Amino acid sequence: MAVLALFHAILPLPPTSRCSSQFPIVTVDGVSYEYLGTGSQNLPTSSNLQSAVPRSVSYDSQYSNFTFGAGPVEITASFLSSVLPTDLCRTSIPLSYLTTSARSLDGSPHSVQFYSDVNGAWAASESNATLQWNLYQGSSPINGSNTATSGSNIYSWLIDLQTPYLYAEENDMPLWGNFTYSTSPSQSQNFTFQSGYSTNLRYNYVMQHSLTNIVDGSYRGYGSSDPVFAYAHDFGSVSQASVMYTIGSVQQPIIRYLTNQGVIPLNPWWMQCYGDIHQLINFHYNDFSQNQQLAAAYETQLKADVNSYYSTSVYSNSTPSTPYPYSDGPSGYTDGADQFGNRYEFSPDNGYGFLSATNFSGIAIPDVSEAGSYYSIIALSARQVMGAYVLATPPSINGSNTSEPLMFQKEISSDGNVNTVDVMYPAMPFFLYSNVELLRYNLEPLYQNQEGGFYPNTYSMHDLGTNFPNATGHVEGNDEYMPVEESGNMVIMTYAYYAYSGNAAWLTQHYNKLKQWASYLIEFSLIPGNQLSTDDFAGTLVNQTNLAIKGIVGLQAMSKIAAAVGDSAGAANYSTTASSYFSQWETFAIDPSGQHTVLAYEWRSSWGLLYNTYPDKLLNLGIIPDALYAMQSNWYRTVSQVFGVPLDNRHHYTKSDWEMWTAATCEPATRRLFVNGLAYWLNGTSSGVPFTDLYETISDGGQPVSPDMVDFQARPEAVLITFVQVAGGHFALLAMTKPQAGGSNSSNSSSS
Repeated sequence: MAVLALFHAILPLPPTSRCSSQFPIVTVDGVSYEYLGTGSQNLPTSSNLQSAVPRSVSYDSQYSNFTFGAGPVEITASFLSSVLPTDLCRTSIPLSYLTTSARSLDGSPHSVQFYSDVNGAWAASESNATLQWNLYQGSSPINGSNTATSGSNIYSWLIDLQTPYLYAEENDMPLWGNFTYSTSPSQSQNFTFQSGYSTNLRYNYVMQHSLTNIVDGSYRGYGSSDPVFAYAHDFGSVSQASVMYTIGSVQQPIIRYLTNQGVIPLNPWWMQCYGDIHQLINFHYNDFSQNQQLAAAYETQLKADVNSYYSTSVYSNSTPSTPYPYSDGPSGYTDGADQFGNRYEFSPDNGYGFLSATNFSGIAIPDVSEAGSYYSIIALSARQVMGAYVLATPPSINGSNTSEPLMFQKEISSDGNVNTVDVMYPAMPFFLYSNVELLRYNLEPLYQNQEGGFYPNTYSMHDLGTNFPNATGHVEGNDEYMPVEESGNMVIMTYAYYAYSGNAAWLTQHYNKLKQWASYLIEFSLIPGNQLSTDDFAGTLVNQTNLAIKGIVGLQAMSKIAAAVGDSAGAANYSTTASSYFSQWETFAIDPSGQHTVLAYEWRSSWGLLYNTYPDKLLNLGIIPDALYAMQSNWYRTVSQVFGVPLDNRHHYTKSDWEMWTAATCEPATRRLFVNGLAYWLNGTSSGVPFTDLYETISDGGQPVSPDMVDFQARPEAVLITFVQVAGGHFALLAMTKPQAGGSNSSNSSSS
């Protein structure tokens, strides 16, 4: 991917990025160079204000790094949003680091100043909403004019709505809480601050290279004399210098939660760890070195685990390097051979991708390390997953356990639900790999609501609330209707938690509710009626093959749950039912040609990704025979496109999370096709949004436009804003390598 395209793909963006503005500058020998911003577009033209030249982009699971040329100096801007799944306190912190450094390229010292600001649109969705702000030195407000700055104190702009709306959001932005932007004088010779009208303040800095230490007291919206909040550091004549900022959006309380004592506000978990917002900012800022070490440990382990899976060394994105040597070839077909000696034909003028010269089935992008491709995918996914979750302190009622958090997820880039079950389900592999207890913290609120009598239906609820952060359930039972989908998901995720944790006591606690859902699956999963599956954007469909196998796999998982809690009769019954259903399912689901399963029963020539077989292989449930996996693995290669395998025959878009789930069920050659295809898409897509889970497998790999525009960005499952939960599904391969305490997994780590 070109440098500018990569900037858009991995640069952290504010929720209302069309209006939000940041104006970072490094001034070198009197010339100001803007990087990572567009604020200069509104300023008068000046020879003293130029755009820095983008040079390189690199990333790993923790960092996004951007380098620029600024005359005789190189600028590096490095964002750190650490992924520390086993450290609950640090994971709960809603702040990130930005370090900017300048390094002389000619060996000579240069006069260097740093300037950075944010505008009011980072804290408000609407331009006419009145903002209020304060600058703090430590926890003390600075509201006067020309206030002196000194020492190593932390300075923080706190910006919020003058009239907040608790538990409300607009355009994926919270309408309560504070936006925070912090720094310290560090080693600078002169440190200054200022807030004021953006155009005037920014232009005066470009002319004077310092600020006035004045806090603008005229509260207003960002549509009227757009207020900005700025810092400037003057290092004098140096050959290198750096500044650190922290930035984030902080809400307290964080969740509105329905209990048998009524609706209760839940505080963020970080308050239990650190105290108030000023203590939080102080800890986080001063924790940078330790945070870096912990982040490096996770990244090192991630690479080691990819190395172990593939038994090879992986390509690293942590330093700039030449992109993979994907062949474009001349117009028309080009003959070649991949690193395994397979002859292929390829044309850049169609969407077929690389085809076997012998049978024209798809082969993986040649001359590329699958291990390197896979690392690139999961390294880019880790922060997206964790960015969609908050940890909250449980309510202190009925003797509840407040020593462990509850975890809440926002369904980003679609309808904003809380703890959507079929979004948690595809994200599951990340938690099985990184910290299985997070999966329990995420499932527990769903159990508490339904076991508390707040949900009237016999199947599992779709989500815990229509609009995040309102985890108030659906007492009328009118949530999105996905009964087989969500019941199967809950049973499978619950058993997966047990398989990786060995915590049978938690199964026993919820066994009655699990039996209720299993009874629903027995009655309705083999012949599922006209309903939605998790891929609800594709519409309803009767007798969905993939949905039915989810219910069958769920029943087999339920037999393992029953055995774990000592219900041997139940275990036998669930296992017998699952086996019987699978025998019938094979008759309904396999095309008469015997080459593939169909999308819906007896719909000849239809097909789709059979990703719901993945939990069978992951958890070694043993309900799916090897012959079915082999049949599907062979079939996918006959319907692949240049950027992967479509979700099903109705469209040419696909979902990256389901591709990785499916890849984990396939033989190595087909797995390579999926993995390299997704990495190839990352490298060549026209999409400029954060890593999405839904994209076209043909043309330029853009957002789906047929029949309707579907715009998922950065979702936790894999998304249009900043984080995509379902990206947790990209960890499907690594999840299979983790030891299981309550079950036994099979290895699929062949790199041949």
